[in-house]
Amino acid sequence: MAKFINPFTDVGFKIIFGQEMTKDLLIDFLNDLLVGERHIQDITFLDKELQPEFQGDRGVIYDIYCTTDDGDHIIVEMQNRPQVNFRERALFYLSHAITRQGERGVVWQFNLKAVYGVFFMNFRLGDSPGKLRTDIVLSDRDTHEVFSDKLRFIFIELPAFTKEEEECITDFERWIYVLKNMETLNRLPFKARKAVFEKLEKIIDIASLTKEEREKYDESIKVYRDQLVTIAFAKEKGIEEGMEKGMEKGRKEGEKMKQLEIARNMKAKGFAAEDISELTGLPVKEIKEL
Repeated sequence: MAKFINPFTDVGFKIIFGQEMTKDLLIDFLNDLLVGERHIQDITFLDKELQPEFQGDRGVIYDIYCTTDDGDHIIVEMQNRPQVNFRERALFYLSHAITRQGERGVVWQFNLKAVYGVFFMNFRLGDSPGKLRTDIVLSDRDTHEVFSDKLRFIFIELPAFTKEEEECITDFERWIYVLKNMETLNRLPFKARKAVFEKLEKIIDIASLTKEEREKYDESIKVYRDQLVTIAFAKEKGIEEGMEKGMEKGRKEGEKMKQLEIARNMKAKGFAAEDISELTGLPVKEIKEL
């Protein structure tokens, strides 16, 4: 039985990053994520559910939604499986946090606070392998000069991270290693370097959960495992269908080659293109080009 919680379950993720008592863990992670760019002193958790502004509009529910001590907005999401239009969904989520900053009246002058979206993903964002982190900003297409720093996407592709404990160099990598391997560890590494991991180790110990937390966590584990089974089945089905399609494609290509060979032989013997077409099913134009 695992000693530590699975951080990729809905409950596990929020135990680590979504509680007032553990907000120092989220602050530490964000500072390691944004090292060299900014340093966050404090965060304030906001209501994760944004109600629609207009009748018929669609609301948004975030995993974690907070503001920093300087007023910037940060949205943190954990996504275990690919979704249709995932990138557009991410854009929609951040856009909501932008538009909600608008104030009624003539005084407001579009003095927006930045919105950061941090997306943990247990799948690939694209076809390119080996890219753990993808940063998306608004910039000029030719010069790459930043147009605005008010919208920022950071996608973290967990399958791309394959480093062992001793290979982790940065504190960001140490965070990713711990999160990715948490459920299989018996102790947390890096505690001598990162004091915050001492607290993390206590928070994630399954034995330390309250009865209510344990019940919610056990239910979230069932949901998580059901998702994995669904994904595995979809992949297997996709492979089977791919093989079937491949075999069908090969069969059709073989038939086409046979028809072309017959057409060439008939054409060499002086048969008219129309007659060859009637026999082989090939277009007259294609036969004339042989």
